[in-house]
Amino acid sequence: MFGANLTTFHPTVFILLGIPGLENYHTWLSIPFCLMYITAVLGNGALILVVFNERTLHEPMYVFLSMLAGTDILLSTTTVPKALAIFWFHAGEIAFDACITQMFFIHVAFVAESGILLAMAFDRYVAICTPLRYTAILTPMAIGKMTLAIWGRSIGTIFPIIFLLKRLPYCRTNIIPHSYCEHIGVARLACADITVNIWYGFSVPMASVLVDVALIGISYTLILQAVFRLPSQDARHKALNTCGSHIGVILLFFIPSFFTFLTHRFGKNIPHHVHILLANLYVLIPPMLNPIIYGAKTKQIRDSMAHMLSIVGKY
Repeated sequence: MFGANLTTFHPTVFILLGIPGLENYHTWLSIPFCLMYITAVLGNGALILVVFNERTLHEPMYVFLSMLAGTDILLSTTTVPKALAIFWFHAGEIAFDACITQMFFIHVAFVAESGILLAMAFDRYVAICTPLRYTAILTPMAIGKMTLAIWGRSIGTIFPIIFLLKRLPYCRTNIIPHSYCEHIGVARLACADITVNIWYGFSVPMASVLVDVALIGISYTLILQAVFRLPSQDARHKALNTCGSHIGVILLFFIPSFFTFLTHRFGKNIPHHVHILLANLYVLIPPMLNPIIYGAKTKQIRDSMAHMLSIVGKY
């Protein structure tokens, strides 16, 4: 079961248990999990397709939205298929390197999604506060640089965690009481001091996200000040409506993530299966609802989606 080099022992495989304490309900839980996953993939995939094919949507706001949809697909696809395999086939085994890879993409997607939401907030700030300079500021070159910065920061922040985990000797159990691999859950299986893992794993990614939250808050404070200075009520309503879907997505991402983080960190009296269930819902519900929120609140997307479906219907 264990392969070794001179100083560090790595288990050949880990065993994921799914949601410990709810094993008898795995089959029933798999039904909403599967439906939510299918909805998330189809909804976000359709959103990307609509933005890609509709020339009127080739604007910064929709480019960032398609990036968000792609990140949602990455986040849910990295976790849910393996969870369903555990629920349906008891296929809990995962190779050590595959576990590290899954953990890497989960955390990268989380930090990237936070950065994309910040970019979308900046887009709304420029559109409402300095509309005459919108096209001059958010050029294709600027969007490309922002995209590189978002993913560069995400990968750069999470990449060291790979080495922090690979340096540890694993001589305890290889059983992970979770449905997917995450940094601290894997590190706790080591028979060595994991203080560095704990501090880096919580402080660095969370610091990045907290900076994003602060900047998003500043952006929307300035946006609201600009909106309430508009002369007509119709103009104020239109400006607020363009931000409504984005605010909904921001709340849908950050509230569950901080709630999950705080309950995991400080909720010692909360049953373990509740922690795991919340963590699974976090990678399912926002990706499922994001395209629904934008589809319901954004007329251009609704019209483009209807046009695409009418073309498909003809065939």
